[in-house]
Amino acid sequence: MSADQAPIIELRDVSFSYSAEGAPALSHVSLAINEGEFVGVIGPSGAGKSTLAAALSGAIPHHFAGKLYGAVLVGGRDTCEVSLTDISAVVGSVLQDIDAQMVASVVEDEMLFGLENFGVPHDQIESRIEGALQTVGIAHLRDREIATLSGGQKQKVAIAAILALAPRVLVLDEPTAALDPASSTMVFETLRQVNRLGGITVVVIEQKVALLCKYCKRVLVVSEGELAFDGEPHEVFGHPRELRALGVDSPRVARIANSLLEHGAIERVERPCLNVPEATEFISGLVGHVEKGKVVTVPAPSRHKRASASRAEAADAVVDVRDVCFAYPNQGDSVSGLNLQVYPGELVAIIGQNGAGKTTFTKLLNGLLRPKSGSIRIVGMDTREVPTSAIAAQCATLFQNPDRQLCKDTVLEEVAFGLTLHGTPEAEARERAAEVIRRFDLPADESPFSLSRGQRQMVALASVVVLDPEVVLLDEPTSGLDYRECMTVMETVREMAERGCAVIMVCHDMEVVSDFAERVVVMTKGKIAGAGDADAMFADDELMAAAYVEPPQVNALSKKLAATVSPAFAGVTQVSGIVDIVEEMIKRG
Repeated sequence: MSADQAPIIELRDVSFSYSAEGAPALSHVSLAINEGEFVGVIGPSGAGKSTLAAALSGAIPHHFAGKLYGAVLVGGRDTCEVSLTDISAVVGSVLQDIDAQMVASVVEDEMLFGLENFGVPHDQIESRIEGALQTVGIAHLRDREIATLSGGQKQKVAIAAILALAPRVLVLDEPTAALDPASSTMVFETLRQVNRLGGITVVVIEQKVALLCKYCKRVLVVSEGELAFDGEPHEVFGHPRELRALGVDSPRVARIANSLLEHGAIERVERPCLNVPEATEFISGLVGHVEKGKVVTVPAPSRHKRASASRAEAADAVVDVRDVCFAYPNQGDSVSGLNLQVYPGELVAIIGQNGAGKTTFTKLLNGLLRPKSGSIRIVGMDTREVPTSAIAAQCATLFQNPDRQLCKDTVLEEVAFGLTLHGTPEAEARERAAEVIRRFDLPADESPFSLSRGQRQMVALASVVVLDPEVVLLDEPTSGLDYRECMTVMETVREMAERGCAVIMVCHDMEVVSDFAERVVVMTKGKIAGAGDADAMFADDELMAAAYVEPPQVNALSKKLAATVSPAFAGVTQVSGIVDIVEEMIKRG
């Protein structure tokens, strides 16, 4: 962009409050986004990221009521002075709540809706639909009913529908929250392609910091409605302590240099490592003098996982799946040949790409779907023979979309609701709910629907935790959560397992799976392709490729270091393990 060309979007001292009495969701934000930029936005839950996206897309002031100060310029025009239709011709947005964005029942009709409403000539419509669907990789879903799609597939439909409109700017609010790692990468590759080849400006709100570091040239950090940081990724993530204090995570490999610095093994960090190649080069530079074949022995790092094998041997399986098959009448995702036993105290993760059958599997487990053949027993109950309510009393479920299980006026009432349904006296239910609410640091007297999506997810999980069930099913429990919330959720889940609850979670965050899951079930095309120890599953390159799963950063880094630096790094799965080996090598060098 030439020096005299105006930004495509500019915020001039913008503040916004949703109500006259409420705290500002944005406070004195000044920001210029130039045409052709690829900008990432991160920040803790409730920081104002979605409000910023609403301001960029014109939803503020045209859709959300409130008090707006300052000016938002889109294409040089003040959003208060032009219509939302005019703004939408420049800025296309993909909302955080995909279901709220869908207007049609079939994928093709969803694509047609925007094109016809914007008056795209009929001779261009077919090429635009086909091109957008191909770009996002869902051409095969064109005739599918949207209700039969997984959350990740719906996300891709929403992105394709916006791309078909050929906007100058794309604003996306956590577009990969429901996507598997490979699909997340594909979405970002798609965004990079339209950014580079089409010149489309991309602004993406995202919690997956490693993805942002790989694709974005600029990162904004939002905290309490203000811009805390704005710069190139290496510059922004060069402030790990400040980011952690805000509740923002850094890429796992960036923690290695920071830990070495804190331990006094190195004097300074010139430039943070944001990806595996950078970390490999950094560590090679530190310990490259160590002979490649030399064996370095260090204590194995604790993965903070429980040795529950002895408990499992002494107990019966509380989840027993035998040769289960199921297919939807409308030929949606199906599963076949499912076999799985889960014991009290185990934490099992189910992973695989979108559409692999993971959510269908969980619906079979909680009785929302019944097997076509085979059997499922939950705490001894055959799911084909007992009502769903009986299963729910022993097997609690956290759904992918928290809004589908929230219905009360306050957080306290919401968390206590499940207990009262199961016969717990009102006073006891409220007392137990209040205790869980304090653990999650949630506002007891506020409406769940006034909270951010991440906070609503926490409320939904609190409603599950308070029941103290024998089995809990979690469908993407960390989706949409910031780093602090993610750790709060997963530590709580781990505590549930330590108390003897069997936990089964569908999860697309491989870092979370690596840190917390004892056992991993890998699904592909409706079948279980592999199951076993988490480390062994992530080390199986062929299995990971078949499931379109990208192993965690540290697993990939240790494999690279084992091949290029020293075999001592082989099989290391935690940052602390890499740090221990590097420190030992530096001492012996």
